[in-house]
Amino acid sequence: MRTQDLFHQPQQRVAMGAQAFMLPGFAEPWLATLLPALERVLQRSPLRQMTTRGGRRMSVQSSACGDVGWVCSEFGYRYSPIDPATGQPWPVIPECLLQLAQRAADSAGFQSFQPDTCLINRYLPGARMGLHQDRDERDFSAPIVSISLGMPATFLFGGHNRSDRPARTLLQHGDVAVWGGVDRLRFHGVLPLADVPHPQLGSQRINLTLRRAGSNKAD
Repeated sequence: MRTQDLFHQPQQRVAMGAQAFMLPGFAEPWLATLLPALERVLQRSPLRQMTTRGGRRMSVQSSACGDVGWVCSEFGYRYSPIDPATGQPWPVIPECLLQLAQRAADSAGFQSFQPDTCLINRYLPGARMGLHQDRDERDFSAPIVSISLGMPATFLFGGHNRSDRPARTLLQHGDVAVWGGVDRLRFHGVLPLADVPHPQLGSQRINLTLRRAGSNKAD
């Protein structure tokens, strides 16, 4: 499919909040290009399990691409221009992924999105992500664009307090979630994944989360 044809695909969006939307199947036209590009990124910066500030190993495996990458350890959470696993700069964000994220943001009402980082999380059966806010960025004016690949996952989208009861949204292969504005700091997470293998990607879910980190949080 030609690049210009991507911008003429039928668009749907399901509201999760005033400025939060799920875009069913939105990533599908990009996948033939995106999946090989993602494989090249992970060859340079392989997936690894990071350790939280509390000393617990995360159940997901992670990597990143962009000007900076999000890293965590017993010393805390931060953005770094250097991949601590390789000692080298993170791979650049593939152009197809950048275009997809910008187009998804635009479809959700956020024009001129310029992400400078993409967190790559791999979920195996049983892996989960507890409720959390994305607060390590320079400011919160830019949205978050989250792309789901592989096995389905139940996405939890809560309120501005951890105790608020989250809504549940099923995210499937090719779905994209976008949230920002008044919804930017809502708590969110992922329930433990059931083993429902995807025909192409098998027993895994890959989540690509693009953000605008800014430089003042980098090393």
